[in-house]
Amino acid sequence: MKLREIWPAGIVILWALTGLVAPWLPLEPNAMRLELILHSPTQSGGLGFDDLGRSLLHRLISGATTSFLVAFWVVGLASLAGTLIGSFSAYMGGFWDRLLVHIIDLFLAFPGILLAIALAGILGPGIENVVIALTVVGWVGYARLARAQVLSLKTRDYVQAAIVSGVPHGRIVRVHLLPLISAPLIVEATFGIAAVVVAEAG
Repeated sequence: MKLREIWPAGIVILWALTGLVAPWLPLEPNAMRLELILHSPTQSGGLGFDDLGRSLLHRLISGATTSFLVAFWVVGLASLAGTLIGSFSAYMGGFWDRLLVHIIDLFLAFPGILLAIALAGILGPGIENVVIALTVVGWVGYARLARAQVLSLKTRDYVQAAIVSGVPHGRIVRVHLLPLISAPLIVEATFGIAAVVVAEAG
C-alpha cells in the first residue's frame, strides 16, 4: 500500500489520539503571554502565538478534544436514531412511511447549518446543546439512507420467509436487515464526521 493511500487515515488517527490524550497534557490554551504576542513558530517553537499571546499549538490540541467529542456524540446519536427510524418506517410502510417522508422533506427544506445554529441559539451556549442541535438536524441523512436500503431489501425471499414464519418484526429488522445496510451507513458516518466538525466550528 502506497503512502499517499494511507496518510489520510493516519491524520484522522493522529487527530483522534490527540483529542483523547489532550485532557492529560499540560496545556494552557487560554494563558496570555504579552511578551510573545504574534511570535512566529521560528521564534517560539510550536506553532507560534496569536494576537493575545496564547499558544496556537495548545489551542489547536484543546480544540481537537472538543471537535472529537462533538463529532463522536453527534454522529453516534444521529446515525443510531436515523437508522432505527428509517428502517422501521420503510419496513412498516403505509402511514408511518409517508409521515417520515414528509418530515424528511421538511427538514431538507431548510439549510441544516442554519437550523442547527438557530437551535443552538435557543438552547443556549454549551457543548451539550451543540450536540443536541446537530443531532436534531443530522439524523435525516441516515434515516433517508436506511429507508432506501430497507425498501430494496424487505421484498427479498428470506425476509418474506421470516415474516411468514411468524418472526417478530423487531427481530427481522435487527437480524435480517440492519447487518446488510450497515456498510453504506458506515460510509455515510465517515463523511458525517467531517461535516459535524465544520458545523460545530460554525
